[in-house]
Amino acid sequence: MISALHDKARTLNKKIVLPEGEDPRTILAAFRLVQEGLARPVLIGRPDRIHAVADEEGVVLPHTIPIIDHMTSEKRSDYAQTLFQLRKHRGLTYDAALEMTSDVLYFGDLMVKRGEANGCVAGAAHPSPDVVRAAIHVLGVAHDSALVSSFFLMVLPNGRPLTFADCGVNPDPDSRQLASIGIDAATNHRFLTGEEPRVAFLSFSTKGSAEHEAVEKVQTATQIARQLRPDLILDGELQFDAAFVPSVAESKAPDSPVEGRANVLVFPDLNSGNIGYKITQRIGGAEAFGPIMQGLNGAANDLSRGCDADDIVNVAVITALQAGSAGP
Repeated sequence: MISALHDKARTLNKKIVLPEGEDPRTILAAFRLVQEGLARPVLIGRPDRIHAVADEEGVVLPHTIPIIDHMTSEKRSDYAQTLFQLRKHRGLTYDAALEMTSDVLYFGDLMVKRGEANGCVAGAAHPSPDVVRAAIHVLGVAHDSALVSSFFLMVLPNGRPLTFADCGVNPDPDSRQLASIGIDAATNHRFLTGEEPRVAFLSFSTKGSAEHEAVEKVQTATQIARQLRPDLILDGELQFDAAFVPSVAESKAPDSPVEGRANVLVFPDLNSGNIGYKITQRIGGAEAFGPIMQGLNGAANDLSRGCDADDIVNVAVITALQAGSAGP
């Protein structure tokens, strides 16, 4: 399946900025993106340091890969002005905005905001909260989304793709936020896999088998999602086995439209989502791609700090697909 995404990315030829340009994994990923024709990477960092790290890694960077030193860039004042205009209603001054452009995360997202890149991928060397915060501050929330969240595209050993959400951003979403997360995840699952999404709002209860405020949150989220998107196949609250195993669904939730064939799994909070995807990856042997951001007014994505160059390449590919036909 991932090879199919790579093929799509090649036809788009998107420009993807990689703010952590001095990281050896990022350098190797940039090299591969060019060699395989997947995207046009841009590295941010000190050119001498980037080339030194590339030499240490035995990588000969093509001259076609732009390297931008954000600290000496002639565009920095323009970027600061853009950020100031975006955030002045929050009390941001121009001087503070100029200082923020010294952060590679903000600089990279500003390239996307200003149309000088199609997407931004970071997180190999920065904590997720920093990556997410910069993206929200610069790109903002999409007009058709209630909040910014994330999902993982999980590919099981048998090749079956699943979408897990939210596993990286919102610690304890309320019912309305959870509904939005599920709807956005369904849209992204269809976009990336071509499959009809079958959405399960997960809980430790199936159809009222347990009573708790945590169960009520999921029940309400399901109702809201159904009202907002009656066209989607979705159900909740469901335990994982009732969502994923048809024979169990027949017993526990015989009237469920998901029928135990969920491919979009919506976790009730970040604890369960993060634990769930890591168990599926480390014990189940699934490939995990993400966290992929959703709900942003632009294409920017996070990486796990434990990522390797392959992960960066694959997230860059997904970012290019999210960018669609927009930008340079």
